[in-house]
Order: sequence, then C-alpha cells, then structure tokens
Amino acid sequence: MAKTFSTNQIGKDLLIGVLIAAISIPISMGYAMVAGLPAIYGLYGSFLPILIYGFLTSSPRFVFGVDAAPAALMGALLASLGIEAGSDAAVRIAPMITILVAIWLLLFFLLSANRLLRFISQPVMGGFITGIGLTIILMQVPKLFGGTAGSGEAPELITHIISSAGDGFHVLSFLLGLGTILLILLFRHFAPKIPMSAIVMVAGAVLSAVLPLKEHGVAMLPSVSSGLPAMMVPDFHMLEIEPRTILLSTFTIAVVILSETLLATSNLALKHDDKLNLRREVLAYSLGNAAAAISGCCPVNGSISRSGIADQFGVRSQWMSLAAGLSMMLILLFGTPLFSYLPVPILTGIVISALIGTFEFSLAGKLRKVDRAEHRIFYAALIAVLLMGTIYGVIVGVLLSSITFIVRQSRPKIEILGVDPEEEGYHSLKRKGNYAPIHGVLLYRFSGALFFANITDFEKGLADAVTPETKVIVVDAAGIGSVDVTASLRLLRIYHLYKEKEIRFYLAGHVSAVNAELRAFGAQELIDEGAVRSRISLALRDAGYEKPYLLDPPPKRNEHHAPHISEQSWANGEDAEDHHITYLKKQSKTLKKQS
Repeated sequence: MAKTFSTNQIGKDLLIGVLIAAISIPISMGYAMVAGLPAIYGLYGSFLPILIYGFLTSSPRFVFGVDAAPAALMGALLASLGIEAGSDAAVRIAPMITILVAIWLLLFFLLSANRLLRFISQPVMGGFITGIGLTIILMQVPKLFGGTAGSGEAPELITHIISSAGDGFHVLSFLLGLGTILLILLFRHFAPKIPMSAIVMVAGAVLSAVLPLKEHGVAMLPSVSSGLPAMMVPDFHMLEIEPRTILLSTFTIAVVILSETLLATSNLALKHDDKLNLRREVLAYSLGNAAAAISGCCPVNGSISRSGIADQFGVRSQWMSLAAGLSMMLILLFGTPLFSYLPVPILTGIVISALIGTFEFSLAGKLRKVDRAEHRIFYAALIAVLLMGTIYGVIVGVLLSSITFIVRQSRPKIEILGVDPEEEGYHSLKRKGNYAPIHGVLLYRFSGALFFANITDFEKGLADAVTPETKVIVVDAAGIGSVDVTASLRLLRIYHLYKEKEIRFYLAGHVSAVNAELRAFGAQELIDEGAVRSRISLALRDAGYEKPYLLDPPPKRNEHHAPHISEQSWANGEDAEDHHITYLKKQSKTLKKQS
C-alpha cells in the first residue's frame, strides 16, 4: 500500500487522475454502448471499480476501468442470447454477467491461475486482441454515417455496413466521425501527451450547442439523469436463459481479463522495475468486477491505452486512481446534462481511434521477420476471431501454439563442433573464426530434451555427420535436460551400433538427472561401460585424445582475428560482420571528435 500510494509527487498524480477521468468519459461511454448498455453505465464502471482496484493493486501506475475486450465479449454474448442492445433486458442481465466474471476471477485467485498465463503466448493474445478490435470497429462503422451498430462476425458485419450505407448515408455525420478519427490519430502520432479524445469530446459538445447539428440529422446521445449508480443486485434467474452459453462466455471474459491485464501490467512493471504481486492483482481484478456488477456495468479490466497515457505524464502512484474515481463521481453528480450535446458520430470516432490503438500489427511485423510460425499463429487467432467469434479465436490460437511447441521440441538445434587451439571450449563450425574439427572425432551437439518425437532426428543427424575417418563420437549433451524410455533404449541401440563399427560413443556434459533416467529406463550399460562422462574433455581423454588436438584441417591463423570478433560471431550470427563494421565506424567517428 505504501508503494502504490507514495506521496513523492502526490499533487502531480492527483492531476493525472483528473486527466484520466476526462479521457475515460468518451471512451467508457462508447465501450458501454459496445457492451450493449446505455452510455451512462460506462461512467458507472469508471467510478467504484477504479477506486477498489486502486486500493488493492500492487501496481503503482496501472489504470483499471471499462475497456474494449470485455465490452466486446459482453456485446457478443447479448447478441447471441437475442437481447437487444440498450434494452431493459440488457440492463437487467449485465450485473449477473459481471458478477459471474468476478466469481471466475476469484476462483482463478484461489487456484493461483496466474501461473497458467505462461501457456498463452503473446502472438495468441496479440492476434486475439487485434481481432476483437477489428470486430468492434466493424460493429461501430455504421454509426459513423447515421446507421445502427451491427452484430455477429465479420461477414455479417460487413454485410450490415453495406446495407446500412445503401439505406441512407448521412454525409455530415460521416465527416464528423472521420474527422474525429483522423484528428486523434494525428495527435497521437505527433503529440501523444495531448489528451485529444477529451478535447474532441468537449469540442463536439460545444459545436452541437452552437450549430443545429441535431436538426440536420446528426444523432445525439440520449439525455441521462444525474446521480451515482444505484445498487444493483444480480438476477441469477436470468442464467436460465442459456446457462451453458453464459457460463462459457463469462469464463472466456475472465480469462481475457486475467491474461490481457496481467501481461500489460507486467510489461509496465518491467519498464519501471516495479515489484508486482501477481496473485494479488488477480484478487484486485475480481473485486473490481464485483464493484462493476453492483454498479450495473459490464465487466472491466486494465486499460492499456489509458495506462500508457498516465505513464507518459509520469504517474508514480495510485493517487491517480483515487483522483480519477472521485472526479468521475463529481461528473456523475453534476456533469451529465452536458452529455446530451455529444454527437454520436464523434463518440463513435473516439471509440474507433481508441480501438486502433489496441492493434498489435507491430508485433506481427516483428514476428514475420524472426519467427514465421508465431507470425502465422497471430493471424490464425485474428482470423478465427473475425470469422468464428472470440471463444474460437482463443481455442485456435492456443491449439496452434501447443502444436508449434511440440514441433519445436521435436526438432531441436543440431550442430557439429570444432576447436580453436588458442581458445577454450568447443564451438559450432558454423561460427566465423578459426575453428576446425578434431581429426577422427565427431563432436555432436543436440540442444533439447531427448524423447520419442525427436530421437529419430538425433540418430539421423549422427548418421549423416559420421565419416569413414570417424573413430570417436562425443555428444555434447549439456542441452539435454531429460530423456524418456524410448530415447534411453534407442541410445543404447546407437551405442551398440557404433561399437560394432569400432567407433567409440560418448554422452557428455549432461546433468546427473539424465543418468538417473538412463538407469531407470534400462540403459544402465551406458554408465557401466563408461559411455557417459561429465565433461567433453574427459570423454576425449578416455578415447585417447589429449591437447593439443590434431585438427582436420588445421585452421589458418588470421592475424587480424581477435577473440572479441569471435564473440561477436557468437552473439550476432550471420550479421556479425555488419555489426562489427558499424562498431568500427562509430569508433572512428568518436576518435575524430576527440582529436
């Protein structure tokens, strides 16, 4: 509590909280409408939940409240149940949906489910969140030109956009909405510290007060009554509508809140070296959603965009959340009459621009360059969300991640090693440097657990690398952390195979736990006959090879070769030479400046 409510810059943090409340007004109202609720419920969800979270969280700078993903998931759930957005039925069922999410999160807290987060990869979450963002945007597009929000998946939403435009395209509304999006995105790029969403909202209200926008066909937000949210009691009888669908959907919402908010909070904590209690965070999410339920709001989670804004302004404590919650209380008590002057296209533009900020296409771009499998997983999750819905997006992404993990484990890296007489150790022959194989010796590195799915690759790699001159095989097993029964028995067979060919076979450098597994799985003979050694050098010595080793062919000594260049080769791989040239150029410029 002391760290999250530090008094080092209390005045500044309180001002940042007021700013966050101002930014939250249009965004929260828009997301409430996405969730199928009247806009005012977005403000209800930005009052009590943010206060509860601020007092419970271990993060000194993260922002909690109404946000995109849970709102979209609830909106999709209402649509699947046949409940009209903004209706009395939507208002009645919302507390039950949100309290079920809170119960799921409480269960996650009791089971320490934050540990399971490691099984949801960043590409899966990135594709999932981007897919949700695109889906909500497609839902909202008709409201830019005077239509109504759509429902369903991408094909139905695109059809709805086309039909709505055909029924009537209101040009003035479209210009207001599109102008809002372009203005916010422009300032986000060139002046990110300016809270353009709040400024545009105020400007829209002033514009509608001065000009007869309503008379010209521009839709306005309906008027709302002032006052704090009334205490809402969840009506669990509504669970009888479709219990299986509701329970599964609320579970999915809870998983999304857990994973998205924990990932974002952890990333921000790493940036500032904040110490988080992840289990305590899950409890804060649960009780924050319980507060949202009694406020009648949709499920709430951490806001990446608003946390980013608060971070840009240098927030250091949860005095921010206290100020934001109390500011929202004052807005609910005295400021709601002004909302009837807010044009719907402008609010829609604010929501769409906020959703664009949640896209993870930059992550996809990085993955395309370095990991094509993860790149495909990102887009598979995204497309699954667009075409099949949010639940299937998570399922598809997690399944593909699991398959990719299994494939990678079954195909670890295989390298042939050599030595340099002037360097210690054994190094890949693919590295740039003066490395050469030891004459008559195959040094074979296999990096990964050895089990039934990759033992064939291990055996084939050996067979391909053995030459007529090979007299000794030493497997660098430092990367082999475990072996299963299949691998153990195959290793014994490999040992006998090469023994018949008068080739010595050793397994060296592995952890002692591997020896225990070899003994347990029937490969005791490898240990009894000395085929396992704690170090490569001991295996070579046992086979009669002592330093200095006879190399084949002897390396050509490069007078300009230096150990640090070899280190660069190890660190930067194929780009080592380019990195070294860049380094020399920088050094040259530094010397010129100093001279």
